[in-house]
Amino acid sequence: MDVELRQLRCLVAIVDEGSFTDAAIALGVSQAAVSRTLASLERALGVRLLRRTSREVSPTGAGLRVLGHARRVLAEVDDLVQEATSGHATLRVGYAWSALGRHTLAFQRRWAETRPETELRLIRVNSATAGLAEGACDLAVVRRPLEDRRFDSAIVGLERRLCAMASDDPLARRRSVRLADIGGRTLLIDRRTGTTTTQLWPADSRPATQATHDVDDWLTSISLGRCVGMTAESTAHQYPRPGIVYRPVRDAEPIAVRLAWWRDEPHPAAQAALELLTTLYGTG
Repeated sequence: MDVELRQLRCLVAIVDEGSFTDAAIALGVSQAAVSRTLASLERALGVRLLRRTSREVSPTGAGLRVLGHARRVLAEVDDLVQEATSGHATLRVGYAWSALGRHTLAFQRRWAETRPETELRLIRVNSATAGLAEGACDLAVVRRPLEDRRFDSAIVGLERRLCAMASDDPLARRRSVRLADIGGRTLLIDRRTGTTTTQLWPADSRPATQATHDVDDWLTSISLGRCVGMTAESTAHQYPRPGIVYRPVRDAEPIAVRLAWWRDEPHPAAQAALELLTTLYGTG
């Protein structure tokens, strides 16, 4: 079964324009071509898609279902074409959990002021490369080294490690905590993208762990008091949540924030983004 984009566009045009004649005008073809194209689509699918009367053209039940899919397919194709032909007019920056924390808004505003010719988009992709390997972004903010040799990266700044806990947790009354205070707790971690591992503790005092793959689930479980979490300070800025407090872990090493890109095809604006983020973290 071969369904072509021109057939889907024909179906959508007939419904949107209300007649075969007007669809032909909108598509820039003859009315006979519109009729043939619709007929070929109906043959390919094996269903009748439109009812024709002397007054109107309307979709059948099957036609309505196909029409919905057709609109989505055509929208996806239009996005694909836009993405492929836009060159470097857009810079997509991926992140897994917490973007750039308190620097996020400043980064967006300063970029708009200094690089108005390049649209900036921040995209959350919860993968090890924050969407870089998946093709979802041009640059990625990551908080642990990328071992994949296809990528280059540079450190733009450092962030403190914070412990996230329920607001009624006894540790919440303290201004800061130590790793030993967390060692007897259950620690909720994201092994795919997170920065916390039990290697931060001595072998004889490591906490129990539970796995999560989503920041909202992480926050919900912590707010219920089931576990605690440890995260970069950017998470506290990105996700303030009633029922959760964040406390610095004063004897834990800070987390390096890296900007990563494809080694063989860096975006032309990568250097500008690297410099701006380094400045923001440096002055912050």
